[in-house]
Order: sequence, then C-alpha cells, then structure tokens
Amino acid sequence: MKVAVLKGGTSMERVVSLSSAARVEDALKALGHEVVAIDAATDLIRRIKAERPAAAFIAMHGCDGENGTVQALLELLPIPYTGPGVAACMRCTDKALAKHELAAAGIATPDWTTLSDAGLRRLGAADAFEEIGSRFGFPLIVKPTTQGSSLGVNRVDGIEALASAVVAALSYGERALIESFAAGRELAISILDGQALPAVEALPKDGGSFDFEARYQLGATEYVCPATLSESAASACSSTALRAWNALGCDGFVRVDLVLTASGPEILEVNAVPGLTDTSLFPLATEAAGISFESFVERALDLALGAAGRRRAPST
Repeated sequence: MKVAVLKGGTSMERVVSLSSAARVEDALKALGHEVVAIDAATDLIRRIKAERPAAAFIAMHGCDGENGTVQALLELLPIPYTGPGVAACMRCTDKALAKHELAAAGIATPDWTTLSDAGLRRLGAADAFEEIGSRFGFPLIVKPTTQGSSLGVNRVDGIEALASAVVAALSYGERALIESFAAGRELAISILDGQALPAVEALPKDGGSFDFEARYQLGATEYVCPATLSESAASACSSTALRAWNALGCDGFVRVDLVLTASGPEILEVNAVPGLTDTSLFPLATEAAGISFESFVERALDLALGAAGRRRAPST
C-alpha cells in the first residue's frame, strides 16, 4: 500500500516531527508498504494529489498537524489519515477549549483562566493579575494554549513573575493559559483505539521539570513504564484518561497527560498527534503493552482506513 508520511512543516516542533516521521517511515518500509515522505509546505496538497496515496500517516507536530487543518484537507481529497478526526483535533489542540469540555463532562482538571494578547493590549487585562493571584494562589503554571512539547511553559511562584510568564506564553500564540499548579506525579496514559496502555512516568535526572530539553535530549530523563502505581491508582488514571478521550471525541491514538494528585488524577492535556521519537512516551507505552512499533504503525493505518467512510467531508 502506498502511504504518505506527512512531516516537518514550519512549526516550532519541526525537528521533533522529522524524528517521529523517520521512525514511522522505517516501520512502514519494514512492513512492506511503499512510503512517500512529504515535508509539509505550500505545495502539500498538490503533492498528495499527484501521489494519490492509499492513506496518510500524520507525523506533523504543532498547529497545522494537530489542530484539524491538515485533517480537514485530507477529508476533502479524500485520503484516509491516522489519528483523531477534525473536531477532536480542534478540541485537543486548544488547551483552554479542551479544559472547558473536560470540566463540562465532570472530569478533573486544574482550575484555569486565559488571557489574550488583545485583552492585554486593548482591555487592560494586566490589571487583573492581582485577582488571578488571589483566586488561584501560587505557584501557577502559564503556557500557550496551542503549543506542545512543553514549549513556552513556565512555573510562576509570585505575582512579580506573572507578567513576564504571560508575555513569554503569548510569544507562541494569541492566548495564554494560566492554571493552578497541581502537585503530584506527572504521568502519561497513551490510548490506542479506546484501549488505555500502561502509564509512563518521566523523571528528569536533574530533578527539574519535564521541559522540551528533558523530553528530547537522550539521557536527560529516566522513564518508568509501567509506572510504579497501586492497582487502584493505575485504574483511576486509565479510566480518567479514557473519559477524557470520550469527552473530546477522540479516535485512532492519542496521549493523555495528567497529574496524580492526593485527591486523584487531574487531566493536563490531550495530545492528538503524540511524539513517536526514540524518547517519546507513546512508543514506550506500546512496547510495555507488548505491541511492537511496527505493529502499532500497522494498527494505526488499519484504524485510519476503517474511519475513512465516516470522515468524508459533506458536499455543499
């Protein structure tokens, strides 16, 4: 089968995307598929139309690959594609929208608010910093609403650092998410076709945060998979992650990041196009579940082909 691997592009996660794609391409070749590697650019759709692949494996991280943009274009062609559909990608990529959906479904997530660039420039939102500190307390976590790989994420321990953290987050997009700090163990629950895989716990070796460098620098982080959890805690994390999967309308495969607090799991975010690099958490989870990387790639393609009929864009 001819499979297009969509990768790269212009997002800040380009390098990660290329690494994910390289592993996928190797797996597809090992499985006997014909691979067409396409680095996303202004001629992406022209190239896909020229190649007419039987399916597309999306390895594009960052906005265009995760926010429903490329998914909607593939539905127009129509080309089956891996991962969640358009609506789920839109919900997952916008962290604030996802948290609204999770809260509406009664799923625990750290309390939050958002600030926009327009709100700061035109409405004087900076004058609400004191109220933010009073409502949420410190420390706070400030992050862009639409970036992954921990880009632009900062911990704020006092109101004097809040402004700079918000400005830093806004350098990555139009809105910043400000949320209460959830104390506990940071875990990742990968989900493949509605099945929760073993939890992964990432422990940066320097005791710091699981930031961009810790995620992708070989040797910077110790990974424990399956994470050392009691049976009840593991069950709670898996069931909460699956509730998030359902609330956001996911299918295919995703990774759910959560914190196991003293009162139970709280969802941080859901990644619609999780990393598949040598240091990424999703492949660690599939391996722990006894699923080889090649078997996962084949399963992802099968799911894409099975979902194609219900993903066709409606005619107008």
